[in-house]
Amino acid sequence: MLALVFLVTTAEAQRIEGRLVHVRDADTIEIASSRGRIAVRLNGVDSPELNERGGRAGKEWVERTYRGKMMSCILNGQRSYDRWVGICHDPNGNDIGAAIIAAGHGRDCPRYSGGRYRKFETNKSRDIPLKPYCRAR
Repeated sequence: MLALVFLVTTAEAQRIEGRLVHVRDADTIEIASSRGRIAVRLNGVDSPELNERGGRAGKEWVERTYRGKMMSCILNGQRSYDRWVGICHDPNGNDIGAAIIAAGHGRDCPRYSGGRYRKFETNKSRDIPLKPYCRAR
């Protein structure tokens, strides 16, 4: 019985829902949830940093498209600096990582995505240099 309670608690701890309140860059967002403000690094998405070509445009696109909207994120339990790593969906159930890549503001990061987002890449997104840490091992 104790193991069952632990599994349920762990599963609940991995899912967060809340409003997108801040965009750090195209692959890092902040969600205001019942547990407080949580930074989420979008798993498997590689977007330019703010000081790189296209970085500010990507951030602005995510802000225009998603800021203030409710999000549902599944966190995988890993952290990257001060951020939890996860996959987030908009109110319609759309994966926002896929949308960012399809809009040309990010790339599939196969080392972490397993190639999940490759089909969403466009010519514009493929112009973004792939960071070395994204290369599959």
